Amino acid sequence: MQDQNIVWFSQVDKDDIQLVGGKGANLGELTKIKAPIPEGFIITSQAYFQCLKRSGAIDRIRGILYDLNVENPIQLVQKAKACQQEIKKLIIDKKLEKKIFEYYRKLSGSKNALVAVRSSATAEDLPQASFAGQQSTYLNILGKHQLKQAILNAWASLFEARAIFYRVYQNFDHFKVGLAIPVQKMIQAESSGVMFTLDPITNDKKKIIIEAIFGLGELIVGGRETPDHYEISKKDFEILDKKIAAQNKQLVYQKTKNKEVEVAKSHKRDQKLEDRLIIELAKIGAKIEKHYFFPQDIEWAVENNKVYITQTRPVTTLKLKSVEEKLKKKIDINEKDIILQGSPASPQIASGKVVIVSSVKEISKVKTGDILVTEMTNPDFVPAMKKAAAIVTDRGGRTSHAAIVARELGIACVVGTEKATRVLTEGMVITVDGSKGSIYKGQFIKTKKDLDLKNKDIEKQKKTATKLYVNLAEPDLAHQIAAKNVDGIGLLRAEFIMAQIGVHPKKYINDKKEEEFINILENKLSIFSKAFGSRPVIYRATDFKSNEYRNLRGGDKFEPTESNPMMGYRGAFRYIKDPDVFKLELKAIKNARNKFRNLHLMIPFVRTVNELRTVRKIVDNIGLFKDKSFEFYMMVEIPSNVILLEDYIRVGLSGVSIGSNDLTMLLLGTDRDNEEVANEYNELDASVLWALKKTIETASRFKIKSSICGQGPSVYPELIQKLVKWGISSISVSPDAVENTRNNIYEAELKKLSN
Repeated sequence: MQDQNIVWFSQVDKDDIQLVGGKGANLGELTKIKAPIPEGFIITSQAYFQCLKRSGAIDRIRGILYDLNVENPIQLVQKAKACQQEIKKLIIDKKLEKKIFEYYRKLSGSKNALVAVRSSATAEDLPQASFAGQQSTYLNILGKHQLKQAILNAWASLFEARAIFYRVYQNFDHFKVGLAIPVQKMIQAESSGVMFTLDPITNDKKKIIIEAIFGLGELIVGGRETPDHYEISKKDFEILDKKIAAQNKQLVYQKTKNKEVEVAKSHKRDQKLEDRLIIELAKIGAKIEKHYFFPQDIEWAVENNKVYITQTRPVTTLKLKSVEEKLKKKIDINEKDIILQGSPASPQIASGKVVIVSSVKEISKVKTGDILVTEMTNPDFVPAMKKAAAIVTDRGGRTSHAAIVARELGIACVVGTEKATRVLTEGMVITVDGSKGSIYKGQFIKTKKDLDLKNKDIEKQKKTATKLYVNLAEPDLAHQIAAKNVDGIGLLRAEFIMAQIGVHPKKYINDKKEEEFINILENKLSIFSKAFGSRPVIYRATDFKSNEYRNLRGGDKFEPTESNPMMGYRGAFRYIKDPDVFKLELKAIKNARNKFRNLHLMIPFVRTVNELRTVRKIVDNIGLFKDKSFEFYMMVEIPSNVILLEDYIRVGLSGVSIGSNDLTMLLLGTDRDNEEVANEYNELDASVLWALKKTIETASRFKIKSSICGQGPSVYPELIQKLVKWGISSISVSPDAVENTRNNIYEAELKKLSN
């Protein structure tokens, strides 16, 4: 790919997310499988970062966002507008501008084409990053001037209030999320909508769900019109159910602009999509799902009786089956108490006080545990939705913004009630059943015990042979995370614990306060070990780099200054050259293990077999191996670990854990934190997959455990399929990825058994 600033859809695929974002990568994949998509090109995230960097806007925006409280909606909106103005003032480099116009001319042909200018964030449409509608789309853009303006507006939408809030909520760095811009030939849709290749409410994978309206699809996602709802059998593509909704308005392109117009009275209740097109669309959806090996959320449009796919993304709201029926038996909900009925949109159940919100200006009225009732939601409602126990809307279908976000947040939602804002009154106490679309008068979820029953039942539903561990560092979260459906801690990071202590360990030694350090560390390790009971807690010994150690109090006296700390004085080599700190860690582990024998040790960044042998002797001298239940692990994060793994295992290991982040960087010679080369970082590169496979199969042959604790399994569900197929013992992920990963492991094991 010669020009990294602009690419055709055909030049990218799912491995190019950092360059073209989730939407862009998926458009490339769809092109490869010859799905019927409108042609187009992508202005990459690299172009965005370059423009931002050249202009100096990063520092100005950082200054604007300094001390921002995202829970203060007035301050959030003000600062968001200021950030957007900075982006809109950017001057696009003349060479880049000329190149954009050349691509637009090639796409258009002899006459300027109408195009859709979409936003594709590099942290968007991923399994853990997917709130609907964070960035903007601009439809029916015509000519160079409009195209240029739409590009700046799309970049600016990265700093909409809702997007800023979301990044803070997801703990994303504002300046590590880039924006690519797919520019796609416009489809003047007679009808359009959304298709799920499973039922998003029940998770029934035997069905395909299609929702459709007349005109452009923006009115579906925004929930401004309630769509037709079609259910199709995935086995034989028979139409199982149809619910035809009346449609009042449609969005069309008229006289050079997008316009909402009335649907003719005689057609308001017409079926939006012919049966033959429903079946054709369902077959395309099944083909796309088969390609991705994962349920898809697909946007589509029909023009001149031809079906087009405009984008696809993984369904990120997969949840374990709801336990509402069990819950209702416990709390005795009576069907006679139903006061309102709508469409089920998120299969949870909740009671609370009604708060009616007529516009985004009123979202601050919603307090934690309230029921948010509104005509429809949009992405600006997310701060209030995050607090709400449930959402009820007048309009919208199961693929509307309210429905998608509610499922992702795991809260109850009923949409398309038509009259919730009129029937329900401010302060009324109601119960919302998102699995049936029913709203009851009164409080049926009465105690925390009821909610705990629900959560425990959900957590216990799926068991897997492959263990699911969690990566953890924060002692305050230990008991909360231990309550989840996890099998232990696969990576307890020493560095975060050290950072909390705040003082360089060598300073404790220098001040003759070794016992104080040992006691502090022992107490912190005990918190984790106690919380997880008999489940393993694998502590990774300190892997601070010298530049990170220097940040601790007293660190400047003990740490060297290195030009490349990532490949410098770290890991096992540090324990050998200067073992004093390592011995303090080992003594703390030994003391903690006197009370909690589920605590084990993992050694990071081991460059040679001899290093492992020497470190093992140090551990042995402390006496940890006298206890036969003690387990000794090594991180696999250097190519030498993979190449000589048999020799490392013969030194004496209970198991290995693949640090896929460092391993990928070192295999590809790429620093993922360096934006100049970050696009080359790819955990699904063939060389990385080879290393993972070899490690897992070698560990299995020697009958020791194998795990992975890098980001890969959280980001790429298809990687889990491979890990399970190769026979990995466990997968360790961040706490927010636990539920999705358990589901993905479960699916992968089913697939392995069926082959």
